[in-house]
Amino acid sequence: MTPKKVALITGGSAGIGRASAILFKQNGYEVYAGARRTGQMADLADMGIHVISLDVTDRAANRAAVDRILEEQGRIDVLINSAGYGSFGAAEDVPLDEAKRQLDVNLFGAADLTQLILPAMRRQRAGRIINISSTGGRMYLPLGAWYVASKHALEAYTDSLRLEVKSFGIHPIIIEPGGTATEWQQVTNDRLLASTPQESVYRPLAERFASISQGGFMTAEQVARVIYKSAVAAKPKHRYVPGVGNRALMFVIKHASTPLIDRLMGQLMNRMSKA
Repeated sequence: MTPKKVALITGGSAGIGRASAILFKQNGYEVYAGARRTGQMADLADMGIHVISLDVTDRAANRAAVDRILEEQGRIDVLINSAGYGSFGAAEDVPLDEAKRQLDVNLFGAADLTQLILPAMRRQRAGRIINISSTGGRMYLPLGAWYVASKHALEAYTDSLRLEVKSFGIHPIIIEPGGTATEWQQVTNDRLLASTPQESVYRPLAERFASISQGGFMTAEQVARVIYKSAVAAKPKHRYVPGVGNRALMFVIKHASTPLIDRLMGQLMNRMSKA
């Protein structure tokens, strides 16, 4: 009897991580979903998903999670690094302690779990490490300096890792969602306004940005289906961009000059603020 494949998914309490945990479970995986807010994951446990209290910035917790899975299952086939948040605000306003936390969660948490899991995947001669980036991983926007820096760094890290582990049958993969209908955007907007003092010269821009960047073009479930596709593909792509609109945006970003992108960003902000 072929053993079930095993997936560890971070950020499993909400959004893309939660949708991925459910989808992988429905497709026969033994799923371990980690998050800080385990109180809202009782329904996942009822489905047979293993719920783990996990703060990806805590190396001891990361090691305990990986050790538990290997002890119970003997393998880890898929790691989905979905834990993350958006810390927005003007580069002049955002405290560097908050900037460092953004990198700790969005980059170093994923890197720590990757280091812990790689020995097992090398022994298996197989594995998928799926890092949830963003369209922000290849572009930039006002008030998003530290968020896009974390995602650019995550993509560069993943690309370098891919070259290092290819010979072991391990595939690091980047997923680049755009606006997604989850709680992420509201949390991001709240943080943006909280980090921008009323007297800041950037306050009007922050209020305008928070008012226009609501909602999303895709659901978490749609993104999860792309993640699952990347996990089971015989020859996975290096990058997946969910959604036709997001792929069109990435095409423009790839081929446009920096001055043109600057102008397009300014025009987009102006149009959206008048909508």
